[in-house]
Amino acid sequence: MPQSLSTRLGVETGDAVFRHELLEEQAQSLGRAGRKVEASLAALAAHEGSEGRAALVKAAADAVWGFLVQREVMGFRDRNAVVAQYGIPREVMARIGAR
Repeated sequence: MPQSLSTRLGVETGDAVFRHELLEEQAQSLGRAGRKVEASLAALAAHEGSEGRAALVKAAADAVWGFLVQREVMGFRDRNAVVAQYGIPREVMARIGAR
């Protein structure tokens, strides 16, 4: 019997390694996007007064929009869970809807 048929394919085939690395990069990228959302929302929450608030709302909306798009590409479609988990204000979500 040929050797290629007598041994089982191992988990460490080129395709398996590639898929693992791809999933790892997707997870890291989603984590970075989530931290960007957290930072922009924290900056918005810490801001007092109306001067400069519009720029912070825009930055938060951009971060949230990018995060939501990335999640949707990965197959995670539940926006309500993200809004609840991160405590995203209505003004930020309204800005996303204005695109």
